[in-house]
Amino acid sequence: MVQLSILQGLPYSKFLKGIQEIGLKMLGAIAGDIIGSAYEFCNTKSTDFKFFTPESTPTDDSVLTIAVADCILYDKDYAATFKEYGRRYPYAGYGGRFLEWLGSDSLAPYNSFGNGSAMRVSPIGFAYTTLDSVMNEADRSAIVTHNHPEGIKGAQAIAASIFLAKSGESKEQILKYVEDTFGYNLHQTLNEIRPKYRFNETCQGSVPQAIIAFLESSDYEDAIRKAVSLGGDSDTLACMTGGIAHAYYKQIPDYITERVRYSLNPELLEIVDEFKEKYTLKY
Repeated sequence: MVQLSILQGLPYSKFLKGIQEIGLKMLGAIAGDIIGSAYEFCNTKSTDFKFFTPESTPTDDSVLTIAVADCILYDKDYAATFKEYGRRYPYAGYGGRFLEWLGSDSLAPYNSFGNGSAMRVSPIGFAYTTLDSVMNEADRSAIVTHNHPEGIKGAQAIAASIFLAKSGESKEQILKYVEDTFGYNLHQTLNEIRPKYRFNETCQGSVPQAIIAFLESSDYEDAIRKAVSLGGDSDTLACMTGGIAHAYYKQIPDYITERVRYSLNPELLEIVDEFKEKYTLKY
């Protein structure tokens, strides 16, 4: 796992202010990324694991999730902003094709169907107020790199799930919408998936599994445990599951919030907090 240089920014005490607040929005996805990061290349097939270890760190999932939030807050161009964040945090563990794109002068997409489009999309599900606008914006955020139909579909499925969850729809309604709209099979169980599941960085090979982990969960922490227990691309699975679970359950345990805020440097945390302030929902 690649360690980021963005850890240990401000003194710990300064991160504790406001940790009792509910509704930090995209923090659910970032927390999933950080928790899953320690198990990405050291998979576990159990739900009984330590949430935080010395290897727990933000990865590209967190960096690009915050980049999406920055684009929404300040109406920035997605492609240019992804390049800006990627070059500012070059050791976050990006995929090979994204790294090639990052190092090039071109802003053209590269027809990817990797799950990078879905891992970064959670702010859109929280910020937009209609399902149509969520779907359209998820498309816009994905297409600048992941312009393959599966790459776009994966981003839309996660964003739509977050929107429906934050809007109070039931798990049954979320399941039906995702299956009817995107054609994913969400009737598999984690117990059926887990034994044969392997590292899969595609949208079609990780987005349905992440949604199923949420559907089978009982609370935010349980959702993350279930996502990581699949093995595979554990940080991204937990990132996608974490965004939906946060939207649905509305809060994250304080000890997780504390650790996540402490893991982000002041520059990244500022965007997280600005996004939270602007898009706090009235539950």
